[in-house]
Amino acid sequence: MTELSLFQQSALDVVSLLKTGAISPLDVIYAMEARINEVDGAVNALPTTAFDRARKHAEALMQKPLDERGILAGLPVVIKDLTPVEGVRSTLGSPIYADHIPDQSGFVVTTLEAAGGVIAAKSNTPEFGAGANTFNTVFGATLNPWNTALSAAGSSGGSAVALATGMAWLAHGTDLGGSLRNPASFNGIVGMRPSPGRVACGPGSDPFNTLGVEGPMARNVTDLALFLDAMAVTDWRSPISLETPPRAFVDHALEARLPKRVAFSMDLGITPVDPSVRAVMDQAMASIADAGVEVIHDHPDFSEAHDAFQVLRAHGFASSLHELYTDHRDQLKPEVVWNIEKGLALGGAEIARAERLRGALFDRAALFMQGVDLLLTPATIVPPYPVEERYVTECDGIGFETYIDWLAIAYAITLTGLPALSLPAGFTPSGLPCGLQCIGATRGEADLLSHAAALEAILGLSPIPIDPRPTSPSN
Repeated sequence: MTELSLFQQSALDVVSLLKTGAISPLDVIYAMEARINEVDGAVNALPTTAFDRARKHAEALMQKPLDERGILAGLPVVIKDLTPVEGVRSTLGSPIYADHIPDQSGFVVTTLEAAGGVIAAKSNTPEFGAGANTFNTVFGATLNPWNTALSAAGSSGGSAVALATGMAWLAHGTDLGGSLRNPASFNGIVGMRPSPGRVACGPGSDPFNTLGVEGPMARNVTDLALFLDAMAVTDWRSPISLETPPRAFVDHALEARLPKRVAFSMDLGITPVDPSVRAVMDQAMASIADAGVEVIHDHPDFSEAHDAFQVLRAHGFASSLHELYTDHRDQLKPEVVWNIEKGLALGGAEIARAERLRGALFDRAALFMQGVDLLLTPATIVPPYPVEERYVTECDGIGFETYIDWLAIAYAITLTGLPALSLPAGFTPSGLPCGLQCIGATRGEADLLSHAAALEAILGLSPIPIDPRPTSPSN
């Protein structure tokens, strides 16, 4: 054991202790439960715990030899409340499912359990993952631990806060319009949107969907790569599941290869950016350039991203939630109703046009990535904002028409299918974290993780977990 408490140690280090038998899965569950009891009351990140189930799973795992306990070796993990866990309350953040106990787990849950992960808690999410501020009428709002008056972002906000405060070593999330990347940025941790099919999603009504993905969140890049290894397994249950990589992602991250040439764009030509975020990005890029990386200021043409994403997102909402809308419209929050109704009003020509725009955008982005190792942008365009504000309505004097417009810098990348992660980049003058979005080539998670680990070392922002802070710290 080191001088650090278990909750302060990295996932990689705790797994190493588990694999040698220095500690047991039950020891780690106990440490996690103690930390949740200590701090979650201040942030409301993990409203549902499953420690009895976790202990039973751990005890069964402990009957196996140490070398047969999987990649995670009994490490407890957190699952976002959009994904069902058999026998555990799974609400999707909706009053419609407030008391729902599923009898079947999601694909990623069974995959993680097969890899030695122990499901110990469900993390808070906005209703059906809609909106990048984690609140709902079932559990209330999740608060940002850097300043508990502020938003944790979303929709994987509960997972991000659990990591930032040491209540988890690894946490699962989902991403359609930035839901893995935005909360990572707001909370000073790492969140990755992998390529569609890298992590098998389901069961669901649209198994061919490539806009929404599931993925890993962690406190640093190597831990995130370890978690991706546990998730990224070929799965016959998913028609778009990719082959299990021949080499572990964590090995690529541990190599930490500095990129030779990166492109940086402050706004992708499609969005305003808050001056405080601009300042953090400028400093981060200066540090990267000083380390010997060639930095060019360029980006593909994303001018049609707004039109394409708004239509395809609305179409997806109408497809997946139409029945709930018909039967329970009065129980849905207004943003979800708006998205469903927008989708129901679409014509075939509009959907076809959006698909064509997306295809052209992919072509441009994939070609652009042949000339650089990474495309870098801010992960979010604003620092954390007051939690009572449902969403960002304006930035740098420019107003937004819808509740998702402020997410364009993330959802533009969603449309390309390129893997992307948010890496801690620095702090605003009021001490609030900002993330750097790092985008890799098509299906290029291995190189992305290796380069991100090198940038992480340059930026030097991987603090041990923090206790929730009722006011912003000063720099």
